Amino acid sequence: MKRKDFLKKGLIGTAAGLTLASCAGSQTTPAEEGVPNIPKRKKYRWKMVTAWPPNFPVLGEASNYFAQWLGEITDGAIDIKVYGGGELVPALEAFNTVSSGTAEVGSGAAYYWAGKSPAMPFFAAVPFGMNAAQMQSWFLGGEGEGMELMREMYGRFDLVPFLGGCTGVQMGGWFY
Repeated sequence: MKRKDFLKKGLIGTAAGLTLASCAGSQTTPAEEGVPNIPKRKKYRWKMVTAWPPNFPVLGEASNYFAQWLGEITDGAIDIKVYGGGELVPALEAFNTVSSGTAEVGSGAAYYWAGKSPAMPFFAAVPFGMNAAQMQSWFLGGEGEGMELMREMYGRFDLVPFLGGCTGVQMGGWFY
């Protein structure tokens, strides 16, 4: 199974599983008297590599929060260990590390991957480009053309992109 199919099905399956588990808990039959027969859920132990230094303000902290919150909402079924840039792999190797399957999750900015495709920076920011509201509208509004294009571009590398926050464009900068 390809990584993108696994991630798509895994996230959908996790959400469905949590919903079903919350409904099925009271309908289980006891394995022995007084002990409910609750099946053990599979646990996932994933690695996240980032382009940010460990615990880097805002961006690195967001990766830590994502891992923490995902663990909480899945009741520990998905446990992500976050590695800041340079801890497991060099910071700008996050893309290749996830694409090759060495890590399951990565956090970075699309403009770092311009060497993979010159179109990548358009999924983050280009100097004098769209502001944060315009980017969000392009990704999520109307037909969601931006997100569709981003999925197509990252899919060429067996990656499934997700939006992970917005710091906004700075005048003449490459920040999103």
